[in-house]
Amino acid sequence: PDLNGYEKFGLGNVKYNISRIHVTAVEFPSASISLIPGTGIKLVIENASLTIDMSWNIRTWMFKDSGRSTVYISKVFVTAIFSVPLDNTGYDTSISLTSCRTTSGDIDIKLNGKS
Repeated sequence: PDLNGYEKFGLGNVKYNISRIHVTAVEFPSASISLIPGTGIKLVIENASLTIDMSWNIRTWMFKDSGRSTVYISKVFVTAIFSVPLDNTGYDTSISLTSCRTTSGDIDIKLNGKS
């Protein structure tokens, strides 16, 4: 979905709109899944990265600008634990996320605009 809103900076508000958000690349160089007895499944993703392209525009009382942007996020680490309860027959009936921890190391943003 598009992101839009207002932020207050210095002498006035900045109205922004971020649209046409597309994930153009995802890399999972190291991912593992393991079973946790009596609990469920543990997913670990290490050193992942993703690239996102988007359009943006901003407007203040002094100026307005728009353009395209590329965001590169790297050194992403995710650990998630899913519970997998069993019904009376011993089959999985659902899966739910019980915990999730995510960190990212680097974010590189390139803005291309008219100004």
